[in-house]
Amino acid sequence: MQKIIKKLFDKNSPPILIAEISANHNGSIKKAKNLILTAKKNGADIVKLQTYEPKNMTIDSSLNDFLIKDGLWKDYKLWDLYKEAQTPFKWQKKLFDYAKKIKMPCFSTPYDDEGVDLLKKLNTQLYKVSSFEMKDSALVRKICKIGKPVIISTGLANLNEINEVYHVAKNSGCKKLILLYCVSSYPAKNIDFNLNNIDILKKKFKCEIGFSDHSTDNSVAMMAISRGARVIEKHIALEGQNDGLDIEFSIKGKEIKKFKEDMLKAWTLMGKKVFFRTGNELKNLKFQRSIYVTKKIKKGEVFSSENIKRIRPGFSLPANKWNFILGRKSKKNYSIGSRIYLKDIK
Repeated sequence: MQKIIKKLFDKNSPPILIAEISANHNGSIKKAKNLILTAKKNGADIVKLQTYEPKNMTIDSSLNDFLIKDGLWKDYKLWDLYKEAQTPFKWQKKLFDYAKKIKMPCFSTPYDDEGVDLLKKLNTQLYKVSSFEMKDSALVRKICKIGKPVIISTGLANLNEINEVYHVAKNSGCKKLILLYCVSSYPAKNIDFNLNNIDILKKKFKCEIGFSDHSTDNSVAMMAISRGARVIEKHIALEGQNDGLDIEFSIKGKEIKKFKEDMLKAWTLMGKKVFFRTGNELKNLKFQRSIYVTKKIKKGEVFSSENIKRIRPGFSLPANKWNFILGRKSKKNYSIGSRIYLKDIK
């Protein structure tokens, strides 16, 4: 786990993929374990759970305020949604132990004080605050006072609200913080994103910036990496899985591997932070134009457009020396096709 945490905050390391299980276990601890294993087999760097039961999220009420009226979970009562989606407290230690057994780093998102206390007992090394809880300053403060690295999603929030949670975290002792740019719609459409937000967050806050991806288009995350996102969080499901509360914006089985490969490709394409050409490209310098002799030239003769020409290949005097050489005299005899060097020009 410590190796992954170190990579999270190492700008020279490739971006980290967090595989979010969320509710895709469908109420089965066996399926939850299979999701952890699937994440490991397909190259995810770390797996994330959610630590809550319905009582930690809401109350069992059928009043209008507690009914979902639109979106992916339309017609659910909040209590019923979280009852179906929960990762029960009694599972938490078993799942952390299983992840440790197969050597898959694991952490979680607590949603209230009880969840934080449980994760602290499990000696969790990394914590996540969800977008919907980021304005709960008391919760953020409690998590940050533990002294472990913290990831905070910033969906729904404006810059002032992000600034507030940033300072709450820092003032509560959080020395290693990651803010995730996030669009909290499910699934998120491409039109919902403004990846310039990543640049804005990087400039405004002295911490690492990542991206929580609820889209159905892998290219969104790849472009986020090109903007400097250090970590990508993505919901996952099992190979061929078709049911689950989060299935519509989850990558399944081998899609996780492809997603990770695309992440590394995007990071590789970014290259170095200085202007740079690779050796493979520079091999083709020979195909640039340069100035060659096209008619015999005697020593002392003037170089002119009648006896020299800008042509390929690029082994001779660079083409940008054309105006320099015209009208100057040769220090030697030249045959057709000869290269020209500065030392042989008067």
